[in-house]
Amino acid sequence: MAHRTILTERQRSALFDLPTDETLMLRHYTLADDDIEHINERRRPENKIGFALQLCALRYPGRLLSSGEVIPEKVLRFIAAQLGLTGDDVLPYAARRQTRQQHLHALRQLYGFKMFSGQGARSLKAWLEKEAETARSNEDLARRFIEECRRSQVILPGISVVERLCADALVSAERRIESRIANKIDDETKERLDALLTEIVDGNVTRFIWLRRFEAGSNSAGASRLLDRLEFLQEFGLSPDILSNVPPHRATRLRRQGERYFADGLRDITSDRRLAILAVCAVEWKAAIADAVIETHDRIVGKIWRDAKRLSDARIADARSSLRETLRSFKDLGAALLAAKADGASLEATIEVTCGWSQLENMVTTAAELTDTMAADALSHVVHGYHRFRRYAPRMLRALDICAAPVAAPLMQATKVIAQDQTDASRQVGFLRRTSKWHRHLNAQDPGDNRLWEVAVLFQVREAFRSGDIWLPHSRRYADLKQALVPIETAKACPRLTMPFEPVVWLDDRKARLADGMKRLAKAARTGAIPGGSIENGVLKVDRLTAAIPADADGMVLDLYGRLPAVRITDLLQEVDDDIGFTETFTHLRTGVPCKDRIGLLNVLLAEGLNLGLSKMAEATSSHDYFQLSRLSRWHVESDAINRALAKVIAAQADLPMARFWGVGMTASSDGQFFPTARHGEAMNLINAKYGQEPGLKAYTHVSDQFGPFATQNIPATVNEAPYILDGLLMNEVGKKIKEQYAETGGFTDHVFAATALLSYRFVPRIRDLPSKRLYLFDPAAAPKEVRGLVGGKIREKLITENWPDILRAVATMAAGVMPPSQLLRKFASYPRQHELALALREIGRIERTLFIIDWLLDADMQRRAQIGLNKGEAHHALKNALRIGRQGEIRDRTSEGQHYRMAGLNLLAAIAIYWNTKHLGHAVAARKGEGLDCSPDLLTHISPLGWAHILLTGEYRWKKR
Repeated sequence: MAHRTILTERQRSALFDLPTDETLMLRHYTLADDDIEHINERRRPENKIGFALQLCALRYPGRLLSSGEVIPEKVLRFIAAQLGLTGDDVLPYAARRQTRQQHLHALRQLYGFKMFSGQGARSLKAWLEKEAETARSNEDLARRFIEECRRSQVILPGISVVERLCADALVSAERRIESRIANKIDDETKERLDALLTEIVDGNVTRFIWLRRFEAGSNSAGASRLLDRLEFLQEFGLSPDILSNVPPHRATRLRRQGERYFADGLRDITSDRRLAILAVCAVEWKAAIADAVIETHDRIVGKIWRDAKRLSDARIADARSSLRETLRSFKDLGAALLAAKADGASLEATIEVTCGWSQLENMVTTAAELTDTMAADALSHVVHGYHRFRRYAPRMLRALDICAAPVAAPLMQATKVIAQDQTDASRQVGFLRRTSKWHRHLNAQDPGDNRLWEVAVLFQVREAFRSGDIWLPHSRRYADLKQALVPIETAKACPRLTMPFEPVVWLDDRKARLADGMKRLAKAARTGAIPGGSIENGVLKVDRLTAAIPADADGMVLDLYGRLPAVRITDLLQEVDDDIGFTETFTHLRTGVPCKDRIGLLNVLLAEGLNLGLSKMAEATSSHDYFQLSRLSRWHVESDAINRALAKVIAAQADLPMARFWGVGMTASSDGQFFPTARHGEAMNLINAKYGQEPGLKAYTHVSDQFGPFATQNIPATVNEAPYILDGLLMNEVGKKIKEQYAETGGFTDHVFAATALLSYRFVPRIRDLPSKRLYLFDPAAAPKEVRGLVGGKIREKLITENWPDILRAVATMAAGVMPPSQLLRKFASYPRQHELALALREIGRIERTLFIIDWLLDADMQRRAQIGLNKGEAHHALKNALRIGRQGEIRDRTSEGQHYRMAGLNLLAAIAIYWNTKHLGHAVAARKGEGLDCSPDLLTHISPLGWAHILLTGEYRWKKR
C-alpha cells in the first residue's frame, strides 16, 4: 500500500524527534536511581550511554533508535552528564546489531515495553477507531495515538505506519458518522433532500444554493426572503436530534463542506455522505436563518427608531424660529400690559393697540402647538413604521418557535394577536412596564386605531430577545440563557474561578479592601500625595499623564530600522513560513491534509491581508490564476485555520529574544479600529455617531505587551466595545495567560468590571471622565470626610448574596466557552430593571470599579502601564492602515463571513510582519552592540516591531521557488 501522508515534515519531526528543549529533557530524560543501576550493569562506556539513550527514546517519544541515527548534541550531553561520561562515548555503540537487540530485550524485560503487534496492536487500533470521531485534526489524532502508546508502553511503529493507521481510522470514523446521520432520515425526506440539488429556483440556481444564500437584512424585503427559506426548511421536519450523537465539530465540518460544494459536486459523491451533508446543512441553516430573522427584525426596529428620532429632532429644529417669534410677541404684550397696569390704563385697550384679540388667539394657538412639539419624543413618530412591520411581522411570529419566561407571558399573548390577525381581540398593555412612556402615547390613540399598539409589541419583542426573556430552542444566538449556564457543580469545579463559594467570605474581603482603600485615599487627599491629581472640597481633579521617553530612544530607533534590509512582502511571507510553518495549519476541509500548494495559499492569504481580493491578486501574480486561488480559498481557508496560524505566529514571535524587552506576555490592551465600507453588509451599521455618516465596521483587537495581535473580531461600528473584551481573553490560549488587561473608556461597564475580577483578570481601563465617576461603599456614612463628596451610593449586599449561585454559574459559563462572553454580557446589559442577576453583577462591578479607581489614583505606575499598553494597541492601527492597500482601504464584502476573513487575514499579515521585524531587529541590536553602541534594555523597551517603510507592499507579487 502506498504511504498515506497526512502530516507535514515539521509535524512528523515534532512527534518523533528526540526533544532538545531543556524543559522536556528534564521531564522525560532525568534518570532515576534504579535506571542508573541498570545502566551501570553494562561494562563498556559506549554500551552504558547507548542503553541509556534507548531507554530515554522508548520513554519519549516512545520509539526505537534507528541504526545510524544522529543523536542531538544537547541530548547526548544531558544523558552523559548523569552517567559521568562524554558524548563521544556513544560513537562505537551498536556497531554490532546484536548489541542493540540484546539491549531492547533487556529493556522490555526490565520496564515492560511491548512491541506494536498481536493483541496489543489490535486493542490500540480499536481505541484509535473511537478516538478518530472526536479528533479535531490529523495531527491531533496522531498525537493522541502516540500518547496512548506511551501510556500503555507500546513501542511506536514507524511514522508511515502511524500515518496509515490514523488515516484509515479517520476515514472509517467519517463514514460511520455519515451513515449514522443518514440512517435517521426516512426515505421520503431523503428524496426531498436529493431534490435540493436538482430543483431550479429564481431561474438559474438550484434550491440548495438558494438556501445557503442568506444574510441578515435591514428591511422588510430582507426579512421576507429569510422567511421564505425558513418556512421551506421547516417543511422538511428534520429534527436537530439527528445530530445528537455526532461530535459538534464533525457536524460543523459537514456544514462547512456543504457551504463550499456546488450542487453538481455534491451529486457526484456517495449517497450517505451526500445525505449527511444535506441533512446537517438543513438543520444548521434552519437555526441560523431563524437567528438572521431576529437580527433583521432588530435592525428594522433600530432603523424605525432612528427615523422617528430624526423626524422628532427635525420638527423641533423647524419650530425654533416660530418659538422665538411667539416668545417675542408674548414678551411685547406682557410689557405693554404691565405698563398699562402701572399707568392705570385699560388692559383691553392695550391689547387692542398692541396685537389685537384675533392675533392674541393665534399666538395662544401657536404656543399650544409649540408646547406639544417641544414636549414630543421619538415615540410620537414610530407609528410611521407600522406598514413596514405589517409586511413581515405576522409571518415572522408564526414561523418562529418562540419560548418565553413567565415574565414575558403578556408579551406572548400580544404577539399571538398580531400573528393570527385577531381583529376582535383586546389590546392589553401588560407587556409594558408601568413607568413606560408608551402608555401616554397609547392612551392618546383613537380607540379603533391599533397601529401604535402593534408597533409597541414588536419593539418589545426586540428587547425581550435581547434580554433573554424570550428565546428560540436550538438557536445559536438567542437560546435559553438558563439552559446555557453551566450547572452549579460544574461552576464550582471550574479552575479559573478563584472566588469563594460562600458569598460572605468574598464580601468580607471586599469590605476590608474598600475600608483600607478609602483610608489611604483620604490620607493622600489630606497630604496632597495623590500622583497627578487632588481632591478639593469633594471634587476630584486629575492632571494629564506626561510621557517618559529617554532622549536617546528616537535616535536608536532610527538607527535600528535603518539597519533592517528592504524586503518584498512575498519574500517576507516565505521567510516566516520557513521559520515556523504557519501555512501547515491550513488543512483541506474534507481530508484534513495540510495544503500542498504553499505558494498558492500564500497568494490567498496575501490577497486577504492586503484587501486586494482574489481576482486582483490573480492579475498581480504569475503563479496562479483566479480559479486556482478560489479553489484554495474555498477548501483551505476558514476561521479556525486562520486562528491556528495566528496562534503559531504569536507564539513564535513571543519566543524571540527581542520580544523579551517589551514584556512577558502577561498584560494586553484591546481597542476597536474603524474600517469604512462601500456598501451596507451584514455587520455594518447605517449610522455611527463617532465616525459620522460613513458606513463601516470595527475590528476589535487584543494586543499583548510583546506587540502580538493575538485575537480579533468584527463588531458593528456603533456597539459598545465593552462586552467583547472577554471574548479575546477567554477564547484564546494567549488571552488565558493574561493577568492585566487595558482598555479605553468605551471598553468599560460595571458588568465587565465584575466578570473580569471574578475571572482573576485585573481590568485597567483608561476612563476619560474619571472625575465624574462615583464611588460605592457598603457604609457610605463611614467614609472619611475628605472623600465623602466622591461617594455615589450604597452597595446592595443582600442582592449579591441571594444571587451568588447564579453569579458563579454565569462566570463559569464564560470561562467554559459554552457561549461567547460578549453574548452573555449583552444579555445582562439588556435585561429589564427587575432582573436580579444583572443587578447583582452590577453591584459587584461597582465594588470592583471603586477599588480600581482608588488604586488608579494612588498608583502612578499603573497609569503609566496602561498608557504604554494602550499606545501599543493604537500603534497597530497605523500598521494595518498601511497594509490594507487594496480597494482604497474599504471593506467591500457584503457577508459577515467575507468581512471576517478580510479582517482576520489583515490581522494575520500584521502578526507575520511583526514576527519578521522582531527577528531582524534582534539582528540589528546584535550588530549595534558589536559596534560598541548603547543598546541598554531601558532604550530597547521604547522600540516597536510595527514599522513598515522597509517592506515593499505594491507591485507584482513574485515568489521565490524552493
